[in-house]
Amino acid sequence: MQNIRIADVTLKEAQTVPGMTLSFKEKLEIAKQIDKLGAAVIELPPVANEVSDAILIKSMASGLKNCVLAVPCALSVEGIETVWAALKEAKSPRLQLIVPTSTVQMEFLCRKKAPAMLAMIAELTAKAKALCADVEFIAQDATRSEREFLYQAVAAAIDAGATVVTLSDDAGLMTPQEFLQFFEELKAAVPAAENVVLGVQCSDECNMGCACAVAAACAGVREIKTAVSCDGAVDMGAFAQYLRKRGEDLGLSTGVDFTRMTRGIKQVAWIVNTERSKTSPFDNGVGDYDNDFVLSDDDSITRVISAVKSLGYDLSDDDYANVYSEFKRISIKKNVTAKDLDAIVASAALQVPATYVIESYVINSGNIIKPTANITLRKNGEKLTGLSSGDGPIDAAFLAIEQVTGRHFELDNFQIQAVTEGREAMGSTLVRLRSGGKLYSGNGISTDIIGASIRAYVNAVNKIVFEEG
Repeated sequence: MQNIRIADVTLKEAQTVPGMTLSFKEKLEIAKQIDKLGAAVIELPPVANEVSDAILIKSMASGLKNCVLAVPCALSVEGIETVWAALKEAKSPRLQLIVPTSTVQMEFLCRKKAPAMLAMIAELTAKAKALCADVEFIAQDATRSEREFLYQAVAAAIDAGATVVTLSDDAGLMTPQEFLQFFEELKAAVPAAENVVLGVQCSDECNMGCACAVAAACAGVREIKTAVSCDGAVDMGAFAQYLRKRGEDLGLSTGVDFTRMTRGIKQVAWIVNTERSKTSPFDNGVGDYDNDFVLSDDDSITRVISAVKSLGYDLSDDDYANVYSEFKRISIKKNVTAKDLDAIVASAALQVPATYVIESYVINSGNIIKPTANITLRKNGEKLTGLSSGDGPIDAAFLAIEQVTGRHFELDNFQIQAVTEGREAMGSTLVRLRSGGKLYSGNGISTDIIGASIRAYVNAVNKIVFEEG
């Protein structure tokens, strides 16, 4: 029985869908669900922003328990080094080199002829191999490439150290029988292919992707790229279900957890397909904590710092010291949960001069009117006003603040809780914003929960503005 490894490309394919935007937190949640399903590999899109994407890669690397984390490199030595700097802390890292091999794409994308392409493949694969034990060479548009050149390119990549060789069918025009023959001819022409893992990415443009993937598996391919709710890619659920029903007859199995598969795929599909409101600052469902740790007064500063990092923060040494000092003060009275520690970070870390100061706010809301917010902030003595409507009073308030600052920040988390009892109870709010992939938190306390929310948001914005100069 041959094991077929599933490489999930949901996050990589999602960035190519017009109008689809996934927040930082949603990307982490998708990766977590795919990891639980038993996929062998999770693939990320190419690095677009060196700072924010590096933070995403590091955050994902620390959270994955089973999967290989694969990231494409720009086709240069510098591009490989940039990705490796972010990926090297992963438990199972993989560097990917996606190289066009059809004549048209080689000249259009790389502006190189065949001999120069072969030299580049050998050089870059060797560079990637020197840094990472697991290197994947992906022949883009392989099924429309000249066969002789394709075989030479695959051989060059294997000789230079590639451990996985993937052929991509971008056109999606092959029949399953043609696909079977395509891989049999490759293995006959490149004997060294027996020493690496062969992979395939099939296009589903003509609704033949799953059938072609099964044909490739029957031809000896051991890694299949699939996705969840991404048109044009082989559907993970359909492929896994086929192997579940016919895999034993074909001598094929997969590591997918079928017990969790239906629920997990539905969760990923829900995240991918959720409509984003154009009138709300909320990018996703916020307010949940993945961490359920409890800290006590006996915990060391190293343990507390580790817990802070698990929440997603990257603080300076001074801020870690301030957080630990506040933690010690509180932990004498009670155990500290993830929610408590988040509030400690918001109050103790990165305390900065206020760039924006709340001057006034007026909120109109009711069951027969659309909520609106009129907020005036003061910056360098100048009064700046934002007026906005929203899906609710807090939506409207946050959007009005965005008008004043002229920027939209990803709202990573929003929490409300009572800190005193009775009719005049004080409410505490926590707002976590992301900018450039980095996490900033602010808190606010007031008998007016909307006022507390505004204070928390402005507090977090001030930290961002100060650190970004």
